[in-house]
Amino acid sequence: MPLSVGEIVEGTVTGITSFGAFVELPDGKSGLVHISEVSHEYVEKVSDYLKKDQKVKVKVLSISNDGKISLSIRQAKPKTSKPADIDWHKSDERQKNLSFEDKLNMYLKDSSEKLDQMKSRDTRKSSGVRSKKAGYSD
Repeated sequence: MPLSVGEIVEGTVTGITSFGAFVELPDGKSGLVHISEVSHEYVEKVSDYLKKDQKVKVKVLSISNDGKISLSIRQAKPKTSKPADIDWHKSDERQKNLSFEDKLNMYLKDSSEKLDQMKSRDTRKSSGVRSKKAGYSD
């Protein structure tokens, strides 16, 4: 059965490069998952997310006239942006005997760590972008 754009199929990673991964599709053809289509998160190294011979679900983005197939792992699975459900009535064993101040301090520490992680991730993303403000010109 021929592939069609928009179809989601399972394939096998056959090769990993700095710009993406090659995936063998069920019909024996091969396509490319560009690095920007590997994950909803920022991907610096494809090999951190994929391994050779790994089975992956991919969405067919395009098929060019010369037979090149563009694929996406990111678009084959829904983005999970909803926050995790919290059972406010269930108490954590280690927090049972803590005072309010201790719980507050623990919350502030966790929040600060998460904020630092987000800032460092944003810094990594923007560090590769040149701008005229930074003294670069076209």
